Amino acid sequence: MKLSDFDFALPEELIAVRPARPRTAARLLVAGEAISDAHVTDLPDYLRPGDRLVLNDTKVIPARLTGERRRGEARARIEVTLLSPDADGNWRALLKPLRKVADGEVIHFASGFEARMIARSNGQATLAFNLRGDAFDEALRQVGQMPLPPYIVAKRAADQQDNQDYQTIFAARNGAVAAPTASLHFDAELLGRIAERGVDFTHVTLHVGAGTFLPVKTDDVAQHRMHAEWGEVTPGAASEINETRARGGRIIPVGTTALRLIETAADDAGRVRAWTGETDIFIRPGYRFRVTDALMTNFHLPKSTLMMLVSALMGPARVREIYAHAIRERYRFFSYGDASLLCPASKPTGDVSQ
Repeated sequence: MKLSDFDFALPEELIAVRPARPRTAARLLVAGEAISDAHVTDLPDYLRPGDRLVLNDTKVIPARLTGERRRGEARARIEVTLLSPDADGNWRALLKPLRKVADGEVIHFASGFEARMIARSNGQATLAFNLRGDAFDEALRQVGQMPLPPYIVAKRAADQQDNQDYQTIFAARNGAVAAPTASLHFDAELLGRIAERGVDFTHVTLHVGAGTFLPVKTDDVAQHRMHAEWGEVTPGAASEINETRARGGRIIPVGTTALRLIETAADDAGRVRAWTGETDIFIRPGYRFRVTDALMTNFHLPKSTLMMLVSALMGPARVREIYAHAIRERYRFFSYGDASLLCPASKPTGDVSQ
């Protein structure tokens, strides 16, 4: 398939720069055999007793930093976006401008927080910070900002409110530099009503990377190579998902990140294994879903890999209908936008691309 197959015209005013308040006030497009308009607070009405929601409990770190490189009296402003830690506790990062920092030079942030450039490759830097562990986390909390998506930053700067808005209420494990945005719609009251409905929850972890915002640059989508992200499905989580499937309940990941992780951890028969590692699974039309029965997700960028994923689940023609409806009805798009609940009539089958 061609990249143009996943393009659509989106009015700029439909790009949300702030979330709905309260969180559950966001709209919810429900697509099964028909398309219905609802709100996230209505989600329990569209779930069945015995269903299981799979939630990504990753926690977004304030990964965007502003510091300076010093050479005598000369100063250069350096913007740093952390990407992921390596096995030695150093961090891969994007530096802007990278050319202003030589190998071995130090970037100075506020309150004595520093990072030394120790390597560079493919336009990225590897930084060694002067703090580790809890001290690093606290320094990052004090001087960092939430790494909002580029299409929001182009309209406004991150502020203190984003520290709450761009974090799920069940975030538990530090490591993401982008939020699992479908999960931003939940609050404690909604989770309680879903549980009362007889729906179960399973937590998994996928640390969402900045690569989620990278554009697809190949016209033939089969030539695109996905970025890798670290994730974990614990033995307990795998067992819960398998037990629900054995009882006939639906497995409904909340967000494409949870979906990609459980599909990575599932075998050809649909049985989920305990799994830890990096996944670069690329789900596009023709993919055979192993374990996912439905998906709650936000509305995605044109020509993105996430548009390809939802097209794989629902079928490209159906997704075009869904998105045309969403635009016509003035749904709000992208990370701080509205949500959809996508329920295919059957699991699409085809080749697995992983």
